[in-house]
Amino acid sequence: MPNGGHITLEDVPVSSLSDDEIAEWITEQPKMKERYSIRSATLDLWIHILRVFDECGAPMTVRQMFYQLETRGYVEKSENGYRLTAKNLVQMRKRGVIGYEFITDNTRWARRAHTFETLEKCLEYTRETYRKSLWAFQPCYVEIWIEKEALIGVIDEVTMKYDVPLMPCKGYPSETFLFSAAQYIKQQNKPTYIYYFGDFDPTGKDIPRHIEKTLREFEANFTFEIMAVTEEQIRDFRLPTRPTKKSDTRAKGWNKESVELDAIPPKALKDLVEMCILKNMNPREWDRLLEIEKAERETLDNFFQQLGTSTQIYHASA
Repeated sequence: MPNGGHITLEDVPVSSLSDDEIAEWITEQPKMKERYSIRSATLDLWIHILRVFDECGAPMTVRQMFYQLETRGYVEKSENGYRLTAKNLVQMRKRGVIGYEFITDNTRWARRAHTFETLEKCLEYTRETYRKSLWAFQPCYVEIWIEKEALIGVIDEVTMKYDVPLMPCKGYPSETFLFSAAQYIKQQNKPTYIYYFGDFDPTGKDIPRHIEKTLREFEANFTFEIMAVTEEQIRDFRLPTRPTKKSDTRAKGWNKESVELDAIPPKALKDLVEMCILKNMNPREWDRLLEIEKAERETLDNFFQQLGTSTQIYHASA
């Protein structure tokens, strides 16, 4: 269903379908026919959700979807509106209207050893995942830092594509995390650029200050830039605001509404991350390394094919 960032229903782009056609498709899904009736208001909301996915791309977090629906007037700007969004996204997945991969949640991780059933499967995994260190011969080093761990699944397709570290802060990062980051920066021995993405609120503005200060105390040298959320973005994207939390101890003197990073449309957020990366890249060197990577993958393919044949002969003789 996701197709190049857009959504298709039976290979037909959502953008080319009418609301009635989308409604008919939803109600015809197999799991929708299993003792499940849908109210007209709920069906309308599901249609709007599909259109948001088509416009913004998947995956999205629940909060990102909430902000997109709220700015379009489809849900109210309240906790009830958020809960309504979350509830319907669960039902849409359970009923097969959208896939579970449409929603990303990087706040929970399963930790397990990386094992393989056979040597052949291990080699196959190595062949499929091999990548060259594409920044090894670039003139500088780049990192993307993000306040919200939940948004990792939205922008990591960009950072993974360009082999750039994505550093989740989860609020104020620990001293240990910052020390390790500083040591790695120093090992690069080249100009380093850190781009920070976080909320527009008292704490969201203080976290990057703390990060920059602590990294410099650990003697790391770098250029630090806050990329989001800015007042210009709030104005240009007409981002929805929320009252600043009174419980925030840093709110004294803050006389502005707050805006969460999740409010930035996903595509705009990805584009902003990509811009930070590309402006520091030597494109000619990048293309050269990609060609080398391609050739090395072909070498791995040939090696593993020969090794596979040898392994089959061994198993047959055993």
